[in-house]
Amino acid sequence: MTSFAPDSIVLNRKLPLWYQVSQSLRASILGRSPEEPLRLPTEEQLAGHYGVSVLTMRQALKELEDEGLITRHRRRGTFIEPHALRTAPVRLLGSVDAIVAQQSGMVTELLEHGRGPVPAELAEYFPDIRELATYHRLRGEEKTGEPTNHARNWVRPELAARIDPEDLVRWPMTKVLRDVVGADISRITDTVEARLADPETARLLEVPLLSPILRYTGVTYDTAGRVLDAAVIHYRGDRFSFTVTLDAT
Repeated sequence: MTSFAPDSIVLNRKLPLWYQVSQSLRASILGRSPEEPLRLPTEEQLAGHYGVSVLTMRQALKELEDEGLITRHRRRGTFIEPHALRTAPVRLLGSVDAIVAQQSGMVTELLEHGRGPVPAELAEYFPDIRELATYHRLRGEEKTGEPTNHARNWVRPELAARIDPEDLVRWPMTKVLRDVVGADISRITDTVEARLADPETARLLEVPLLSPILRYTGVTYDTAGRVLDAAVIHYRGDRFSFTVTLDAT
């Protein structure tokens, strides 16, 4: 039986290895095509793929098993759960792969894309640009299609010229910028705040007006310190929570 082939990553030695591996594998699983195999490689093969010990790989797989994304059967192997619930708490640990993982695994509809002026709230991030490429997407449960969040991205025009809008239906913007466009992402800053749903957000997320929502703002930088992309995502407050883990090292 052919096994599922996960993406490769460059590990950051300042973050827990098991966490990075679990998030990378999670992103690969949630971003897989329906025709790809459900069976994962063995623990030893996965450990070799990621360049970690079998013990670290086992810890990463346990994280995914606890989340319900995989099941492990003695002597048969480890398998992806095709109908697993995708709305786990959002975790922020400073890993680009963690961001990709969190944004993956939902049904995505590209509502609109084009160009427009830099919003006043984001002007500080794009002091050298007057116009940005814009993308607006609605994302929902894979199983039910129920909307859970909507995202707006503002991207530098020279990068947007290399983005196929159809890629944003399948993959998160962070993955498209890094793996398709080839942007050299160094860090992403995250801000989360509680809000009440305005009329547009209430309509898109199918919640009552003034319902509690979570507003996430993510700003993506390259190694030169230049902002590549700014995203504002509104999450349904009854479906998401944010967990921040601080590394003591």
